[in-house]
Formats: sequence, structure tokens, C-alpha cells
Amino acid sequence: MFDIGFSELMLIGIVALIVIGPERLPKVARTLGHLLGRAQRYVNDVKSDISREVQLDELKKLQSQVTDSARELESSVRAEYESARSAIEVPAQEAVADLQSTTAQLSETLSAAETKGKPVA
Repeated sequence: MFDIGFSELMLIGIVALIVIGPERLPKVARTLGHLLGRAQRYVNDVKSDISREVQLDELKKLQSQVTDSARELESSVRAEYESARSAIEVPAQEAVADLQSTTAQLSETLSAAETKGKPVA
């Protein structure tokens, strides 16, 4: 972040010793260290919050993709079910109609045979 070498740090230390004085320099250095630590923790907290938000956005996108895929799958399954149902239902209804007409014809034949007095074998 900052490109400060050892010689620059020594110069800053000597100027601080002259300006602040030898009695207060350790206290100022400690306070400066605490403030720097707090700043680093704050920056790390902000970075982790941003990282969590990015991950949450990615998870929301993934959830919407999965939901869309599930809806598409459900609609395709429903369409296949309806096509299979219609393919089976129409011939089944025709077979039922044929059976009913055959039953009606047999009933008419039986009733006609009974009115004539012929035994039906």
C-alpha cells in the first residue's frame, strides 16, 4: 500500500523523538499501534462483509436458476403426462364404447331369442 523503506521509517522515528519528546514517545507509539490495529480490524470486517454479500448474491442467483430449472422440468413432465394420458384415454374410451355397443347388441339378441322361445346356448 505505502512504499516506505527502512530509512524513511528511521527518519520518521527521529523526527517524532525530537517533536514529541522521549517521555511521551512510548505512549504515543502505543496509542498509534492501537489505532492502527483498530483500523486494520475495521478494514478486515468491511472486507468480510463485502465477501459475504457477494456470496449471498451468488447463492440467490443459484437459487433462482435452480427454481427456474425445477419449473421447466415440472412443465415438461406435465406436458408429457398430458400427452401420454390423451394417447391412452382416447383408445380406452373407444374400447369402452365398443364394449357397450356389443353388450347392447347381445342384450337385444338375448331378449329377441327369449321372446321367440328359443333357448340360447
